[in-house]
Amino acid sequence: MSKIREVHNKLKNKEVTCLELVQEKLDLLKLNTHNTVNSLLDTLAIDLAKKIDAKIADGKEIGLLEGIPFGIKDVYMVQGTYTTASSDLLKNYKSSYTATAIQKLLDAGAIPLVKENCDSFGHGSSSENTIFGAVKNAVNPMLVGGGSSGGSAVNVAKEYTIFSIGGDTGGSIRQPAGYNNVYGLKPTYGRISRFGLMAYASSTDCVGPIAKSLEDIRIVLNAMSAKDVKDQTTYQSESISKDAVLLTDEIKTVGYFKNFIESEAISSEIKQSFLTTIDTIKSKGIAVKELDFFESDTLVSTYYTLAMAETASNLSRLDGTNYGNRIEGENLKDTYSITRSENFSEETKRRIVGGNQVLSQGFSDEIYLKGLNLRDQIAANFEKDFKKVDLILSPVTPNNPPKIGDSLKDPLAMYLSDAYTVGFSLGQLPTLTTPKGTATGIQITAAQKNDELVLQFANFLNDIL
Repeated sequence: MSKIREVHNKLKNKEVTCLELVQEKLDLLKLNTHNTVNSLLDTLAIDLAKKIDAKIADGKEIGLLEGIPFGIKDVYMVQGTYTTASSDLLKNYKSSYTATAIQKLLDAGAIPLVKENCDSFGHGSSSENTIFGAVKNAVNPMLVGGGSSGGSAVNVAKEYTIFSIGGDTGGSIRQPAGYNNVYGLKPTYGRISRFGLMAYASSTDCVGPIAKSLEDIRIVLNAMSAKDVKDQTTYQSESISKDAVLLTDEIKTVGYFKNFIESEAISSEIKQSFLTTIDTIKSKGIAVKELDFFESDTLVSTYYTLAMAETASNLSRLDGTNYGNRIEGENLKDTYSITRSENFSEETKRRIVGGNQVLSQGFSDEIYLKGLNLRDQIAANFEKDFKKVDLILSPVTPNNPPKIGDSLKDPLAMYLSDAYTVGFSLGQLPTLTTPKGTATGIQITAAQKNDELVLQFANFLNDIL
Protein backbone atom coordinates (compact mmCIF):
# COMPACT_ATOMS: atom_id res chain seq x y z
CA MET A 1 0.00 0.00 0.00
CA SER A 2 1.36 3.39 -0.98
CA LYS A 3 1.97 5.50 2.14
CA ILE A 4 1.81 8.62 -0.03
CA ARG A 5 -1.67 7.74 -1.32
CA GLU A 6 -2.81 6.74 2.18
CA VAL A 7 -1.77 10.09 3.65
CA HIS A 8 -3.10 11.97 0.61
CA ASN A 9 -6.55 10.42 1.08
CA LYS A 10 -6.57 11.23 4.80
CA LEU A 11 -5.71 14.85 4.10
CA LYS A 12 -8.23 15.15 1.26
CA ASN A 13 -11.01 13.57 3.37
CA LYS A 14 -10.10 15.79 6.36
CA GLU A 15 -9.40 12.77 8.59
CA VAL A 16 -6.26 14.57 9.73
CA THR A 17 -4.91 18.07 9.21
CA CYS A 18 -1.56 18.60 7.56
CA LEU A 19 -0.37 20.48 10.64
CA GLU A 20 -1.28 17.53 12.88
CA LEU A 21 0.51 15.12 10.56
CA VAL A 22 3.66 17.24 10.34
CA GLN A 23 3.74 17.88 14.09
CA GLU A 24 3.38 14.15 14.79
CA LYS A 25 6.35 13.35 12.55
CA LEU A 26 8.45 16.18 14.00
CA ASP A 27 7.75 14.88 17.51
CA LEU A 28 8.86 11.38 16.47
CA LEU A 29 12.06 12.78 14.99
CA LYS A 30 12.80 14.78 18.14
CA LEU A 31 12.31 11.74 20.37
CA ASN A 32 13.99 9.14 18.16
CA THR A 33 16.95 7.26 19.60
CA HIS A 34 18.44 6.08 16.27
CA ASN A 35 20.48 9.25 15.76
CA THR A 36 19.01 10.06 12.36
CA VAL A 37 18.61 13.85 12.72
CA ASN A 38 21.22 16.50 11.89
CA SER A 39 18.75 19.38 11.95
CA LEU A 40 14.98 19.76 11.99
CA LEU A 41 13.25 22.02 9.48
CA ASP A 42 10.35 22.53 11.88
CA THR A 43 9.62 26.22 11.22
CA LEU A 44 9.58 25.70 7.45
CA ALA A 45 7.54 22.49 7.75
CA ILE A 46 4.88 24.03 9.99
CA ASP A 47 4.52 27.09 7.75
CA LEU A 48 4.04 24.89 4.68
CA ALA A 49 1.58 22.63 6.53
CA LYS A 50 -0.59 25.62 7.45
CA LYS A 51 -0.76 26.64 3.79
CA ILE A 52 -1.89 23.14 2.78
CA ASP A 53 -4.59 23.18 5.47
CA ALA A 54 -5.80 26.59 4.26
CA LYS A 55 -6.00 25.26 0.71
CA ILE A 56 -8.04 22.24 1.81
CA ALA A 57 -10.32 24.44 3.94
CA ASP A 58 -11.03 26.56 0.86
CA GLY A 59 -12.24 23.44 -0.95
CA LYS A 60 -9.34 23.35 -3.40
CA GLU A 61 -7.91 20.11 -4.76
CA ILE A 62 -4.46 19.09 -3.57
CA GLY A 63 -1.87 17.21 -5.59
CA LEU A 64 -0.66 13.74 -4.66
CA LEU A 65 2.53 15.00 -2.99
CA GLU A 66 1.04 18.09 -1.37
CA GLY A 67 1.40 17.89 2.40
CA ILE A 68 3.51 14.69 2.34
CA PRO A 69 6.36 14.89 4.92
CA PHE A 70 9.79 13.78 3.70
CA GLY A 71 13.44 13.72 4.78
CA ILE A 72 16.58 14.95 3.03
CA LYS A 73 20.06 13.48 3.36
CA ASP A 74 22.29 16.25 4.68
CA VAL A 75 24.27 16.63 1.47
CA TYR A 76 21.53 18.54 -0.40
CA MET A 77 21.27 22.29 -0.54
CA VAL A 78 17.99 23.73 0.78
CA GLN A 79 18.07 27.51 0.86
CA GLY A 80 18.38 28.98 4.34
CA THR A 81 18.96 25.63 6.07
CA TYR A 82 22.09 24.11 7.56
CA THR A 83 23.77 21.79 5.07
CA THR A 84 26.61 20.16 6.96
CA ALA A 85 27.45 16.94 5.09
CA SER A 86 27.83 15.61 8.68
CA SER A 87 31.24 17.32 8.80
CA ASP A 88 33.04 19.71 11.13
CA LEU A 89 34.06 21.83 8.16
CA LEU A 90 30.46 22.71 7.22
CA LYS A 91 28.71 22.35 10.57
CA ASN A 92 27.63 26.04 10.50
CA TYR A 93 27.12 26.37 6.74
CA LYS A 94 23.74 27.55 5.47
CA SER A 95 22.69 26.93 1.88
CA SER A 96 22.18 29.91 -0.39
CA TYR A 97 20.11 27.96 -2.92
CA THR A 98 18.06 24.76 -3.23
CA ALA A 99 19.01 21.58 -5.11
CA THR A 100 16.97 21.01 -8.27
CA ALA A 101 15.62 17.60 -7.15
CA ILE A 102 14.49 19.00 -3.80
CA GLN A 103 12.99 22.08 -5.44
CA LYS A 104 10.88 19.86 -7.70
CA LEU A 105 9.47 18.13 -4.61
CA LEU A 106 8.79 21.48 -2.96
CA ASP A 107 7.06 22.66 -6.13
CA ALA A 108 4.87 19.53 -5.94
CA GLY A 109 3.89 20.50 -2.38
CA ALA A 110 5.89 17.93 -0.39
CA ILE A 111 7.01 19.14 3.06
CA PRO A 112 10.65 18.73 4.18
CA LEU A 113 11.02 17.83 7.86
CA VAL A 114 14.65 17.01 8.49
CA LYS A 115 18.23 17.03 7.26
CA GLU A 116 19.32 13.44 7.84
CA ASN A 117 22.49 12.01 9.36
CA CYS A 118 24.92 10.37 6.94
CA ASP A 119 28.58 9.52 6.47
CA SER A 120 30.55 12.75 6.16
CA PHE A 121 30.48 13.87 2.50
CA GLY A 122 29.10 10.41 1.69
CA HIS A 123 32.41 8.78 2.64
CA GLY A 124 31.46 5.49 4.26
CA SER A 125 29.26 2.42 4.17
CA SER A 126 27.89 2.50 7.71
CA SER A 127 26.85 6.08 8.64
CA GLU A 128 29.38 6.04 11.48
CA ASN A 129 31.75 8.55 9.86
CA THR A 130 29.74 11.56 11.09
CA ILE A 131 30.18 14.30 13.68
CA PHE A 132 26.63 13.60 14.92
CA GLY A 133 27.37 10.02 16.02
CA ALA A 134 26.57 6.69 14.39
CA VAL A 135 23.13 6.06 12.91
CA LYS A 136 21.52 3.04 14.57
CA ASN A 137 19.82 0.33 12.53
CA ALA A 138 16.02 0.44 12.48
CA VAL A 139 15.70 -3.30 13.19
CA ASN A 140 18.52 -3.72 15.71
CA PRO A 141 20.06 -0.54 17.21
CA MET A 142 23.25 -2.43 18.05
CA LEU A 143 23.97 -2.62 14.31
CA VAL A 144 24.92 0.09 11.83
CA GLY A 145 22.25 1.85 9.81
CA GLY A 146 24.25 1.42 6.61
CA GLY A 147 25.80 4.15 4.56
CA SER A 148 26.11 6.64 3.48
CA SER A 149 22.34 7.40 3.46
CA GLY A 150 21.81 5.63 6.79
CA GLY A 151 19.70 8.33 8.46
CA SER A 152 17.42 8.48 5.42
CA ALA A 153 16.82 4.73 5.35
CA VAL A 154 16.22 4.46 9.11
CA ASN A 155 13.77 7.39 9.12
CA VAL A 156 11.70 5.69 6.42
CA ALA A 157 11.87 2.28 8.12
CA LYS A 158 10.71 3.78 11.44
CA GLU A 159 8.06 5.89 9.63
CA TYR A 160 9.49 9.16 10.91
CA THR A 161 9.22 10.29 7.27
CA ILE A 162 6.94 9.04 4.49
CA PHE A 163 9.90 8.95 2.11
CA SER A 164 13.44 10.31 2.10
CA ILE A 165 15.89 11.46 -0.55
CA GLY A 166 19.28 9.78 -0.39
CA GLY A 167 22.36 9.99 -2.56
CA ASP A 168 24.01 6.97 -4.18
CA THR A 169 27.59 6.98 -5.47
CA GLY A 170 28.64 3.36 -5.01
CA GLY A 171 25.66 1.88 -3.17
CA SER A 172 24.80 4.57 -0.64
CA ILE A 173 21.03 4.29 -1.15
CA ARG A 174 20.83 0.58 -1.93
CA GLN A 175 22.95 -0.77 0.93
CA PRO A 176 21.24 1.10 3.83
CA ALA A 177 17.86 0.31 2.24
CA GLY A 178 18.83 -3.38 2.40
CA TYR A 179 20.07 -3.11 5.97
CA ASN A 180 16.75 -1.56 7.08
CA ASN A 181 14.29 -3.56 4.92
CA VAL A 182 12.96 -0.72 2.76
CA TYR A 183 13.07 0.12 -0.95
CA GLY A 184 15.92 2.21 -2.31
CA LEU A 185 16.45 3.22 -5.95
CA LYS A 186 19.56 4.42 -7.75
CA PRO A 187 18.09 5.62 -11.06
CA THR A 188 19.93 5.69 -14.35
CA TYR A 189 22.72 8.26 -14.09
CA GLY A 190 21.39 11.58 -15.40
CA ARG A 191 17.67 10.89 -14.96
CA ILE A 192 17.59 13.25 -11.95
CA SER A 193 19.61 16.45 -11.71
CA ARG A 194 22.63 16.46 -9.38
CA PHE A 195 22.63 20.26 -9.14
CA GLY A 196 22.74 21.16 -5.44
CA LEU A 197 23.99 17.73 -4.32
CA MET A 198 27.44 18.01 -2.74
CA ALA A 199 29.72 16.17 -5.14
CA TYR A 200 31.51 13.03 -3.97
CA ALA A 201 32.34 11.30 -7.27
CA SER A 202 30.61 13.26 -10.02
CA SER A 203 30.64 10.45 -12.60
CA THR A 204 28.58 8.10 -10.41
CA ASP A 205 26.66 10.39 -7.99
CA CYS A 206 22.90 9.80 -8.26
CA VAL A 207 19.87 11.30 -6.53
CA GLY A 208 17.27 8.71 -5.52
CA PRO A 209 14.29 7.93 -3.28
CA ILE A 210 13.95 5.62 -0.28
CA ALA A 211 10.43 4.49 0.68
CA LYS A 212 8.42 1.66 2.24
CA SER A 213 6.43 0.93 -0.91
CA LEU A 214 7.30 0.43 -4.56
CA GLU A 215 4.49 2.77 -5.59
CA ASP A 216 5.99 5.55 -3.49
CA ILE A 217 9.36 5.02 -5.20
CA ARG A 218 7.62 5.44 -8.57
CA ILE A 219 5.75 8.60 -7.52
CA VAL A 220 8.84 10.33 -6.12
CA LEU A 221 11.03 9.24 -9.05
CA ASN A 222 8.59 10.79 -11.51
CA ALA A 223 8.41 14.01 -9.51
CA MET A 224 12.21 14.52 -9.52
CA SER A 225 13.05 13.31 -13.05
CA ALA A 226 13.73 15.96 -15.70
CA LYS A 227 16.40 17.51 -17.86
CA ASP A 228 18.08 20.41 -16.06
CA VAL A 229 20.10 23.16 -17.76
CA LYS A 230 22.16 23.37 -14.55
CA ASP A 231 23.32 19.74 -14.95
CA GLN A 232 24.50 18.89 -18.45
CA THR A 233 24.53 15.16 -17.70
CA THR A 234 20.72 15.08 -17.36
CA TYR A 235 18.32 13.84 -20.03
CA GLN A 236 14.57 14.05 -20.57
CA SER A 237 12.78 10.87 -19.48
CA GLU A 238 9.20 9.66 -19.74
CA SER A 239 7.11 9.35 -16.58
CA ILE A 240 6.51 5.78 -15.45
CA SER A 241 2.80 5.06 -15.15
CA LYS A 242 1.21 3.00 -12.39
CA ASP A 243 -0.14 0.55 -14.98
CA ALA A 244 3.28 0.12 -16.59
CA VAL A 245 4.75 -1.17 -13.33
CA LEU A 246 2.10 -3.91 -13.23
CA LEU A 247 3.24 -5.31 -16.59
CA THR A 248 5.77 -8.15 -16.43
CA ASP A 249 5.17 -10.01 -19.69
CA GLU A 250 8.21 -8.46 -21.37
CA ILE A 251 10.58 -9.92 -18.75
CA LYS A 252 11.57 -13.32 -20.11
CA THR A 253 15.09 -13.89 -18.83
CA VAL A 254 17.06 -12.76 -15.78
CA GLY A 255 20.70 -13.35 -14.97
CA TYR A 256 22.99 -13.36 -11.98
CA PHE A 257 26.76 -13.24 -11.57
CA LYS A 258 27.89 -16.67 -10.45
CA ASN A 259 31.17 -15.34 -9.00
CA PHE A 260 29.15 -13.19 -6.57
CA ILE A 261 27.43 -16.31 -5.27
CA GLU A 262 30.52 -18.55 -5.32
CA SER A 263 32.66 -15.98 -3.49
CA GLU A 264 34.10 -16.92 -0.11
CA ALA A 265 33.04 -13.48 1.15
CA ILE A 266 29.29 -14.14 0.98
CA SER A 267 27.59 -15.53 4.07
CA SER A 268 25.96 -18.94 3.78
CA GLU A 269 22.64 -17.43 4.90
CA ILE A 270 22.50 -14.79 2.16
CA LYS A 271 23.79 -17.23 -0.46
CA GLN A 272 21.13 -19.81 0.34
CA SER A 273 18.33 -17.25 0.48
CA PHE A 274 19.36 -15.81 -2.87
CA LEU A 275 19.50 -19.22 -4.55
CA THR A 276 16.09 -20.11 -3.10
CA THR A 277 14.70 -16.93 -4.61
CA ILE A 278 16.25 -17.84 -7.96
CA ASP A 279 14.51 -21.25 -7.81
CA THR A 280 11.19 -19.53 -7.07
CA ILE A 281 11.65 -17.26 -10.09
CA LYS A 282 12.41 -20.26 -12.30
CA SER A 283 9.25 -21.98 -11.09
CA LYS A 284 7.22 -19.05 -12.45
CA GLY A 285 8.44 -19.67 -15.98
CA ILE A 286 11.21 -17.06 -16.18
CA ALA A 287 14.53 -18.29 -17.56
CA VAL A 288 17.61 -17.73 -15.39
CA LYS A 289 21.16 -17.52 -16.75
CA GLU A 290 24.48 -17.58 -14.95
CA LEU A 291 26.72 -14.71 -16.04
CA ASP A 292 30.45 -14.07 -15.79
CA PHE A 293 31.66 -10.81 -14.31
CA PHE A 294 34.75 -9.17 -12.88
CA GLU A 295 35.94 -10.39 -9.49
CA SER A 296 34.78 -8.40 -6.47
CA ASP A 297 38.31 -7.20 -5.65
CA THR A 298 38.66 -5.75 -9.16
CA LEU A 299 35.30 -3.98 -8.93
CA VAL A 300 36.03 -2.49 -5.52
CA SER A 301 39.56 -1.35 -6.41
CA THR A 302 38.39 0.16 -9.72
CA TYR A 303 35.54 2.03 -8.06
CA TYR A 304 37.61 3.38 -5.18
CA THR A 305 40.49 4.39 -7.46
CA LEU A 306 38.16 6.56 -9.52
CA ALA A 307 35.97 7.71 -6.61
CA MET A 308 38.94 8.80 -4.52
CA ALA A 309 40.42 10.69 -7.48
CA GLU A 310 37.16 12.57 -7.99
CA THR A 311 36.84 13.18 -4.24
CA ALA A 312 40.29 14.76 -4.08
CA SER A 313 39.33 17.04 -6.96
CA ASN A 314 35.84 17.93 -5.70
CA LEU A 315 36.89 18.66 -2.13
CA SER A 316 39.91 20.75 -3.10
CA ARG A 317 37.56 23.78 -3.05
CA LEU A 318 36.89 23.34 0.70
CA ASP A 319 39.68 25.22 2.43
CA GLY A 320 37.77 27.66 4.64
CA THR A 321 38.26 30.59 2.25
CA ASN A 322 34.78 30.98 0.75
CA TYR A 323 32.75 28.86 3.20
CA GLY A 324 33.25 26.47 6.02
CA ASN A 325 34.93 26.53 9.40
CA ARG A 326 38.23 28.38 8.84
CA ILE A 327 41.12 27.92 11.30
CA GLU A 328 43.80 30.61 11.01
CA GLY A 329 47.44 29.61 10.80
CA GLU A 330 50.65 31.65 10.75
CA ASN A 331 50.35 32.08 6.99
CA LEU A 332 47.94 31.21 4.17
CA LYS A 333 49.49 27.79 3.55
CA ASP A 334 49.25 26.88 7.23
CA THR A 335 45.64 28.11 7.29
CA TYR A 336 44.70 25.78 4.44
CA SER A 337 46.56 22.87 6.02
CA ILE A 338 45.15 23.30 9.54
CA THR A 339 41.60 23.99 8.32
CA ARG A 340 41.50 20.79 6.27
CA SER A 341 43.40 18.63 8.76
CA GLU A 342 41.22 19.58 11.71
CA ASN A 343 37.85 19.67 9.95
CA PHE A 344 37.91 16.64 7.66
CA SER A 345 37.25 13.21 9.19
CA GLU A 346 39.87 10.47 9.10
CA GLU A 347 37.92 8.64 6.37
CA THR A 348 37.60 11.76 4.23
CA LYS A 349 41.32 12.49 4.61
CA ARG A 350 42.08 8.89 3.70
CA ARG A 351 40.11 9.29 0.46
CA ILE A 352 41.65 12.66 -0.40
CA VAL A 353 45.18 11.33 0.14
CA GLY A 354 44.39 8.23 -1.92
CA GLY A 355 42.87 10.34 -4.68
CA ASN A 356 45.84 12.69 -4.86
CA GLN A 357 48.14 9.68 -4.96
CA VAL A 358 46.46 8.04 -7.96
CA LEU A 359 46.35 11.39 -9.80
CA SER A 360 49.97 12.30 -9.09
CA GLN A 361 52.77 12.26 -11.65
CA GLY A 362 54.21 8.78 -11.96
CA PHE A 363 51.01 7.10 -10.72
CA SER A 364 48.22 8.49 -12.89
CA ASP A 365 49.18 6.39 -15.93
CA GLU A 366 49.75 3.26 -13.88
CA ILE A 367 46.69 3.49 -11.63
CA TYR A 368 44.12 6.13 -12.63
CA LEU A 369 44.16 5.52 -16.40
CA LYS A 370 44.06 1.78 -15.75
CA GLY A 371 40.97 2.36 -13.61
CA LEU A 372 39.31 4.28 -16.47
CA ASN A 373 40.15 1.44 -18.85
CA LEU A 374 38.66 -1.13 -16.47
CA ARG A 375 35.54 0.99 -16.16
CA ASP A 376 35.14 0.84 -19.95
CA GLN A 377 35.55 -2.93 -19.82
CA ILE A 378 32.90 -3.19 -17.09
CA ALA A 379 30.48 -1.10 -19.19
CA ALA A 380 31.18 -3.32 -22.22
CA ASN A 381 30.51 -6.41 -20.12
CA PHE A 382 27.10 -5.02 -19.12
CA GLU A 383 26.28 -4.22 -22.74
CA LYS A 384 27.05 -7.82 -23.66
CA ASP A 385 25.04 -9.25 -20.75
CA PHE A 386 21.93 -7.20 -21.50
CA LYS A 387 21.81 -8.78 -24.95
CA LYS A 388 21.32 -12.12 -23.16
CA VAL A 389 19.06 -11.14 -20.25
CA ASP A 390 16.44 -8.52 -19.46
CA LEU A 391 17.59 -7.95 -15.87
CA ILE A 392 20.43 -8.84 -13.53
CA LEU A 393 19.75 -9.90 -9.93
CA SER A 394 22.25 -9.91 -7.11
CA PRO A 395 22.46 -9.77 -3.32
CA VAL A 396 22.79 -6.21 -2.05
CA THR A 397 25.59 -7.06 0.37
CA PRO A 398 27.65 -10.20 1.03
CA ASN A 399 26.86 -10.09 4.76
CA ASN A 400 24.36 -8.82 7.30
CA PRO A 401 24.98 -5.36 8.84
CA PRO A 402 27.96 -5.23 11.23
CA LYS A 403 27.89 -4.05 14.81
CA ILE A 404 28.46 -0.35 15.41
CA GLY A 405 32.22 0.24 15.76
CA ASP A 406 33.42 -2.75 13.74
CA SER A 407 33.69 -0.92 10.40
CA LEU A 408 35.72 1.89 11.92
CA LYS A 409 38.33 -0.65 13.03
CA ASP A 410 38.67 -2.14 9.53
CA PRO A 411 38.18 0.32 6.63
CA LEU A 412 39.10 -2.35 4.06
CA ALA A 413 36.23 -4.57 5.25
CA MET A 414 33.94 -1.57 4.90
CA TYR A 415 35.07 -1.03 1.30
CA LEU A 416 34.54 -4.72 0.50
CA SER A 417 30.96 -4.52 1.81
CA ASP A 418 30.28 -2.50 -1.37
CA ALA A 419 31.43 -5.37 -3.62
CA TYR A 420 27.95 -6.08 -5.02
CA THR A 421 26.88 -2.46 -5.55
CA VAL A 422 29.83 -0.57 -7.05
CA GLY A 423 29.85 -2.39 -10.41
CA PHE A 424 26.36 -1.15 -11.25
CA SER A 425 27.41 2.38 -10.26
CA LEU A 426 30.38 2.23 -12.63
CA GLY A 427 27.96 1.14 -15.36
CA GLN A 428 25.60 4.05 -14.49
CA LEU A 429 22.70 1.57 -14.46
CA PRO A 430 19.28 1.79 -12.76
CA THR A 431 19.34 -0.46 -9.71
CA LEU A 432 16.73 -1.03 -7.02
CA THR A 433 17.02 -2.66 -3.62
CA THR A 434 13.83 -4.53 -2.80
CA PRO A 435 13.40 -5.86 0.77
CA LYS A 436 12.74 -9.39 -0.47
CA GLY A 437 14.66 -12.58 -1.03
CA THR A 438 17.52 -12.25 1.50
CA ALA A 439 18.00 -10.69 4.93
CA THR A 440 19.41 -7.56 3.27
CA GLY A 441 17.22 -7.64 0.17
CA ILE A 442 17.85 -8.24 -3.50
CA GLN A 443 19.24 -5.85 -6.09
CA ILE A 444 17.47 -5.58 -9.46
CA THR A 445 19.42 -3.98 -12.31
CA ALA A 446 18.46 -3.10 -15.89
CA ALA A 447 20.24 -1.53 -18.83
CA GLN A 448 20.57 2.26 -18.88
CA LYS A 449 17.28 4.21 -19.07
CA ASN A 450 15.23 1.06 -18.34
CA ASP A 451 14.19 2.16 -14.85
CA GLU A 452 10.61 1.09 -15.58
CA LEU A 453 11.73 -2.53 -16.05
CA VAL A 454 13.36 -2.56 -12.62
CA LEU A 455 10.12 -1.45 -10.97
CA GLN A 456 8.13 -4.01 -12.96
CA PHE A 457 10.24 -6.90 -11.75
CA ALA A 458 10.18 -5.65 -8.16
CA ASN A 459 6.39 -5.73 -8.38
CA PHE A 460 6.60 -9.29 -9.70
CA LEU A 461 8.80 -10.31 -6.76
CA ASN A 462 6.26 -8.79 -4.38
CA ASP A 463 3.67 -11.16 -5.84
CA ILE A 464 5.72 -14.35 -5.64
CA LEU A 465 7.83 -13.95 -2.46
